Amino acid sequence: MTDPRTPRLSVDIVSDVMCPWCIIGWLKFQKVMAHFAGRLDFRVQWHPFELNPDMPAEGEDAASHVMRKYGIDAEQSRANSGKMAGVAADLGFPFNRGPDFRMRNSFDAHRLLTWAGALEEPEQAAVTGVQTALKLALFAAHFTDNRDVSDHDVLADVAASVGLDRGRAAAILASGEFGEMVRTEEAYWADQNITGVPAFILGGRMLIPGAQDPEVFIRVIETKVLAAVA
Repeated sequence: MTDPRTPRLSVDIVSDVMCPWCIIGWLKFQKVMAHFAGRLDFRVQWHPFELNPDMPAEGEDAASHVMRKYGIDAEQSRANSGKMAGVAADLGFPFNRGPDFRMRNSFDAHRLLTWAGALEEPEQAAVTGVQTALKLALFAAHFTDNRDVSDHDVLADVAASVGLDRGRAAAILASGEFGEMVRTEEAYWADQNITGVPAFILGGRMLIPGAQDPEVFIRVIETKVLAAVA
């Protein structure tokens, strides 16, 4: 149990489950939280961002998508994918992106994540909460298990796997529930000039963009967070 005297640090993470650097960024940030264990009480909340808001329901072949979006050739695409897979593997997360791997529409996944976040008590240590559990399960479903995380049955199954009510998840997905909240949040973060992910906002004011190495976060937290409460 966290000592009530331990300083609390809110961590807002804007990300997309389609983003490989988002799971890499989180895995690196876990090392930051471990570094400050007992010194800071981290409260994590995830926020929506769609890398490809116009992605069709059938998705798109990932290799073709990357080549088209970034103007690179097949060799460069394979090299980039290999680099990301290597970084993720070193952090204990397997990328199993086979020849049929596809980019998917992530809007409904964000609706479920918004629901999961709304279930958590304001004082709950969300770093161990159901929203984080769902986010990580969605990353694994997409990147490791090559499942279609735009499919409603898959999404409901993933929600159930982390202890959420599958029937309630299915009902949300069959409706437009939480859709307006997702759009409102996306617009808010766009207004905050968040144009790429992951983006970490510490204490509601310190933006650290990208999948930075732990040392970057540690330096900021030591000088701008802990120094202020010393």
